[in-house]
Amino acid sequence: MNHNSLLSKGMVATMLAQFFSAFADNAIFFAILAYIRKLQYPEWSESALQIGFVIPFIILSPFVGQFADCMSKGKVMMISNAMKLLGAACICLNFSPFIGYFLVGVGAAGYSPAKYGILGELTSGNNLVKANGLIEASTIAAILLGSLAGGHLADMNVSASLLACVLMYGFAVIANIFIPKLPAARKDIQWNIKGMIKDFSKTVHIILNNKLVLYTLLGTSLFWGAGVTLRFLLILWVPAVLNITDIATPTNLNAVVAIGIVIGAGLASLLISINNTLRCIPAGIMMGIAVIAFTLQSNLIACYVLLIVIGALGGFFLVPLNALIQKTGKDLVGAGSVISVQNLSEYTTMMVMLGLYTVAVSFKISIITIGVSFGALFAIIIFLLWLGLKKYATNKSIKNVN
Repeated sequence: MNHNSLLSKGMVATMLAQFFSAFADNAIFFAILAYIRKLQYPEWSESALQIGFVIPFIILSPFVGQFADCMSKGKVMMISNAMKLLGAACICLNFSPFIGYFLVGVGAAGYSPAKYGILGELTSGNNLVKANGLIEASTIAAILLGSLAGGHLADMNVSASLLACVLMYGFAVIANIFIPKLPAARKDIQWNIKGMIKDFSKTVHIILNNKLVLYTLLGTSLFWGAGVTLRFLLILWVPAVLNITDIATPTNLNAVVAIGIVIGAGLASLLISINNTLRCIPAGIMMGIAVIAFTLQSNLIACYVLLIVIGALGGFFLVPLNALIQKTGKDLVGAGSVISVQNLSEYTTMMVMLGLYTVAVSFKISIITIGVSFGALFAIIIFLLWLGLKKYATNKSIKNVN
């Protein structure tokens, strides 16, 4: 195997597997959404569906890192994609969409650490950075195309959109077969559940006692919690405010947010360095304010512009915080451990925010009220977080952070 080739057989197979898997992950959400609407499930069930997808990430967070390291990562990715395929097939065969999407979540939880871990085994040196860039580009393309295809296809034919997802997961499994069999990263892993939970708890305790990592982790977790809640807000906001009842319009609006995130992430990489990371936090406050402005808007063009702004502010806010967590966390507990704790924190926050949103919808609170309250609350919490980080930086005499 040629480690120096960026487009080796293993690297191309990994990129294709990631593209097909991420495409289906985003398409299936809108396909299932159309499916449960067709069956006339209550409105609150839409966000409850996403909670079912998130739960496996929380339950499995102490184990997925070891799962990714105990065998060839290509095999781990294939098992995970096969689990996603099984979940999608269950929905096609008229099993509960909640059980099907839960199984997709189990596959996604297992897939995540292997997807990034394999890059260091397939490439080396400067190619590792380029490989990460290729995977991110492939993922963003898949998110945009998958979301758009899922929404537009679901409007035409719900069954066809679900079958397309099964097909894409099938392609991902086939692509995984072509990844070279790499040696397991760790052969010493003992599947002692109690010991693994104890070890994971110890890591969580270390991170909770480091205020810089804790505050930063809270920032990224709030971003992802807000992102997933905004997705559902759009789904109910479009028919309520714009009087449009298709799946395609909220899909298009979600895709616009993703484009904004790419713009914001690019600006952050140009304007923010690891020494002045906290300059990104006011963008989070402005993101909350922009959500309020969007919720009160009824002009479609203005909506698209505001969603690009929301995405750009979000990307600018998120990327430097991720870098800070990786840098500080790596020195504190190790790169793999900090990612597993970050996943637990982010998915728990998603579940809490989706839970609050689901309760608000079930009580028939106006979607405008929910949107304004959500934007205001987000802005206030990020502002308090900013004050906390500035105080921490002052106490530690860290320079160039504010």
